Parts: sequence; structure tokens; C-alpha cells
Amino acid sequence: MRFALPLILVLALPAVARADPLPPGLEDAALLPPYRTEAGTWMTALRLELSPGWKTYWRSPGDSGVPPRFDWAGMTNLDHAGARWPRPEVIDSGGERTLGYHDALVLPIELAPAAPGQPVAGRVEVELGLCLNVCVPADLTLTLPLPADTPDPRITAALAQVPVPVEAALTCALTEIADGVRVAASVGAPLTDGTAAALELGRPEVWVSAPEVTAGDGRLTATADFVPPAAKPFPLDPAEVRLTLIGPEGAVEYQGCDPA
Repeated sequence: MRFALPLILVLALPAVARADPLPPGLEDAALLPPYRTEAGTWMTALRLELSPGWKTYWRSPGDSGVPPRFDWAGMTNLDHAGARWPRPEVIDSGGERTLGYHDALVLPIELAPAAPGQPVAGRVEVELGLCLNVCVPADLTLTLPLPADTPDPRITAALAQVPVPVEAALTCALTEIADGVRVAASVGAPLTDGTAAALELGRPEVWVSAPEVTAGDGRLTATADFVPPAAKPFPLDPAEVRLTLIGPEGAVEYQGCDPA
């Protein structure tokens, strides 16, 4: 059951008005003013300021955690939206590893207009988890500000932290298990201290466990269980599998794999 209080941010000039109180663990939240990209899209960002010690989650947090979900039905002139996730932190909580963010999050979001050359306007509904010792589900309603003439430096900095796509030979071994499919993704890469891995399918309804990472013969292998809502084996296209390797200095990602 969701019990967090809703948040409504309404554009006002020169400031943004907000309905209080905020959900526990959240000091401030807003969409940053969008700017027009060279591709003709609009780049905004979800900005969250968290209370000390609190965290929120990456798009694929691991065994536990609630990744943010967006409902764009309140936007006008929007064809589609895509988040550009900055490199997450590896967070250990009581022996459990999750991927997320402490203190603050600036999540760039690219908005593709339905009518090219025209701005996007309106509101977005956001569902996310905020955690200290326990997790609190939060519902936010955020209004997109008027466009800016230049990029916000906070968005630019966050985009620089997005994992770098890598074209490399990634192989996957698929094994049916009682409640889904086990995927072992292998790539020619070293396992260095502080490296974490995430496996994803691109289907938010499919739960993915935190990968077990092993290394040998110059290859790194990340193994995770993919469990659909029906909790049984299902058709899994290896081309949909995404592997992200996260290190202290940056992150890389591999999209799609060949059957092992």
C-alpha cells in the first residue's frame, strides 16, 4: 500500500511553489528547466535532494529497492521520454548490496516532442522509494518549467556520468529455473576491486536478482535470475539483455548478447 504524501510542484515566476509537507527523507524535488538539444529534443532532469543518510534507487537496484517509475500522461506535445541514468553508487545495507544514490540525484530525461520544434509542457507523476532504515514509497507530481536558453550545468555534469556504451562480444548462457530464467553473461574484461555488475532485461515487470560476479581465463561473468510476474520460465531474447559494469571511476554497458 502506498502511503507517502503527494508532492505538487507548480511553476511560478520567479520561483517554484510547492505543496508541503514533503515525503520523509526528501528535502526538495523538481524538474530542471529543459533546453533544446541539437537533435531537436528537450533535455530536463529530475532533481532530488535527500535528507542525511537517506538513499533512493537506480533503474535496476538489485535484490531489493524500488526503481523510479514515471507516468507522462500529463504532458502535452510529448512523443516519448527517456531517462539517462548517471553511474550509481554501490550501497551495502546490512550485508545486502543495492545500487542507488545518497544525498542527491540529478537524473537527465530526454523529451521527444510530438510536434518537432515545439516545446513540451505539463506534469509528470513519479513513484520512487526513499530509504533510511526502512523504505518509504513516495508519489510526486512535478511540473515542467519553461525552457531555458542554455543547458543547466547540473544536467551537463550528470550526463557526463552516464555509463559508456561498449561494442564488445558478450555471450549469454540461459538456463530455465523453477520461477524464471537464469542468465550468465560473460565478457572479456578484468574483475577489479570495487567493480559491481547489473543485469537488466528492459522489461520493468521482470524482477532481476543482484548478479553474482566471477572471473577466470580473462573473462568476467555476471549471473542473475530473471523472474517474471507469473514466476515460471519464459521466452527471453538475449538481444534484450543489458550488462552494466560499475567501477569507482566510471561505468560501461553492453547491450545484447550472443547465445553461449
